[in-house]
Amino acid sequence: MSSPSKADRKATLDAASWMFNVVTSVGIIIVNKALMATYGFSFATTLTGLHFATTTLLTFALRWLGYIQTSHLPFSELVKFVIFANFSIVGMNVSLMWNSVGFYQIAKLSMIPVSCFLEVVLDNVRYSRDTKLSITVVLLGVAVCTVTDVSVNTKGFVAAIVAIWSTSLQQYYVHYLQRKYSLGSFNLLGHTAPAQAASLLVVGPFLDYWLTNKRVDAYPYSLISVVFIVVSCSIAVGTNLSQFICIGRFTAVSFQVLGHMKTILVLILGFIFFGKEGLNVQVIVGMIIAVAGMIWYGNASSKPGGKERRSLSMNGNKAQKHDGLSKSSEADDKV
Repeated sequence: MSSPSKADRKATLDAASWMFNVVTSVGIIIVNKALMATYGFSFATTLTGLHFATTTLLTFALRWLGYIQTSHLPFSELVKFVIFANFSIVGMNVSLMWNSVGFYQIAKLSMIPVSCFLEVVLDNVRYSRDTKLSITVVLLGVAVCTVTDVSVNTKGFVAAIVAIWSTSLQQYYVHYLQRKYSLGSFNLLGHTAPAQAASLLVVGPFLDYWLTNKRVDAYPYSLISVVFIVVSCSIAVGTNLSQFICIGRFTAVSFQVLGHMKTILVLILGFIFFGKEGLNVQVIVGMIIAVAGMIWYGNASSKPGGKERRSLSMNGNKAQKHDGLSKSSEADDKV
């Protein structure tokens, strides 16, 4: 029996990486919804800090066991990444508080064209007509599913702009750092998670008090709520890792487009676990349109000319860049 080809092995690993991200992302949303809605733990930023603290502990353990090799990331690059990532977390939380659900969803959808803009400007990526149209279909489908009432105010608009650009820059930067410094996902997490954990655990309680007028230290902790927090932190390790793996293997735009599959799954699971009152013809039609767009995007972007870099500087260093990304993917495969 012949051994699988390199292309088949890559396709299998890509699918496994994506499923890992989908399962952990949907799982953490369901757990966090139960934690916040049922048990009243509404301290989202502090909880995110705990997620990164747990991730940090895992990376320390794996480095001590020898599964993560020593790597280098310049301090200036680390600072920029943490700024983008933390502004993304804070911006999304504030945007959700200050905006209607409809405008919040529109802001999230806007991350795809912003990510495309960053790739076009910074990496000189060019998209085919079919790829552009497929992205438009995905946006339309998810909008039909999720966008309801839309009201805009000045401070909410500013918060949304900060959230959109910081999240798009953070996701672009994950791919950029892995490619430039040949970092595997665990290596990059080992550099970034401690800094994010420290900064969010310092800022989080104050930000959460400002957003909710509640103190995290005054929350009535119970055994069940603590168990949910521990489960949330455990799943978050997989979510953080799978995000880095997926963006490293794909791009920020592909991650955003395929990421809306998680939105569809969350809607479906929400109907299953939390009631079917939101299930209607509009949502079903939107799901069908979005899934069709995602399938079209996968086919269109994988064809020759569907999505490619045309930068002279990138062409000049093509072998070096490709080798760097291959090393990053190989490191992920080993871990």
